Amino acid sequence: MRHVLTAQLFAGHLWRMTLHQMFAALLRPFRATTQVEARVALREDIASGAAGEKEARDRLLGALDLSDRTVEEIMRHRRVIEMIDGDAPPETILRQVMASAHSRLPVFRGDGENILGVIHAKDLWRESDRLMREEGNLQGLDLLKVASKPYFIPETTSLDDQMRAFLKRRTPFALVVDEYGALRGLITLEDILEEIVGDITDEFDVVARNAGMKPDETGGWQVDGAMTIRDLNRAMDWHLPDDEANTIAGLVIHEAQMIPVEGQAFSFHGFRFEVLARRENRITRLRVRPLR
Repeated sequence: MRHVLTAQLFAGHLWRMTLHQMFAALLRPFRATTQVEARVALREDIASGAAGEKEARDRLLGALDLSDRTVEEIMRHRRVIEMIDGDAPPETILRQVMASAHSRLPVFRGDGENILGVIHAKDLWRESDRLMREEGNLQGLDLLKVASKPYFIPETTSLDDQMRAFLKRRTPFALVVDEYGALRGLITLEDILEEIVGDITDEFDVVARNAGMKPDETGGWQVDGAMTIRDLNRAMDWHLPDDEANTIAGLVIHEAQMIPVEGQAFSFHGFRFEVLARRENRITRLRVRPLR
């Protein structure tokens, strides 16, 4: 089994090298030859408005063929979105923003569905500095004064259309809603760029390192329960369904119709799933092994 997996990963690496060469050729007219340069170039184009030039924009986006995929497929689901309570004390808000890994955060009041704006960390720091200099305290901090208006998009929007919208609006952040207007998730320019150039990188190395995924002596793989089904499929070239759940733990709970305890194992979709660790009601670690 280990030799088969090694061969699969090696074959995948050769394919990704080919893709890298193709993508480099595509980007050559834009003077971007690496993935990092591609991301930076696109971001700079958005900031300057250069990407709004129809000919250059269509040349790149048309070649990427993103029209058959929707934002729902790659968005960050609502349950993992970090948001700011607009009614929280200023000190609490500042601590949250300082500790956050994100530069932009949605602001809500009362209910998580009631999103009133999106705050950028640099705007918050600028306003906080002004208040401290002029008033000596943060009591007058009004998040909505410095927040941008929320940008809502339907979950059925194609990645091609959304990339074009980001370029046209010169904004890299959108909130995804369903047909009833309920919040489903969020998507950023970075998410789409990852789809464009992320597949060219060695997904196995990146995903395995970030998610703590590792092979074990059984021929299976130990996986973090919070790892998305999509990332696991990409890393291993598997085809686990992700229409009913977003994470591996969620898939197991959905199929088992219960929250399993440590040691329980289940077989479905051609794989065996064993729960290795659970914290309260969360499955934190699993072993996944193909049955064939």
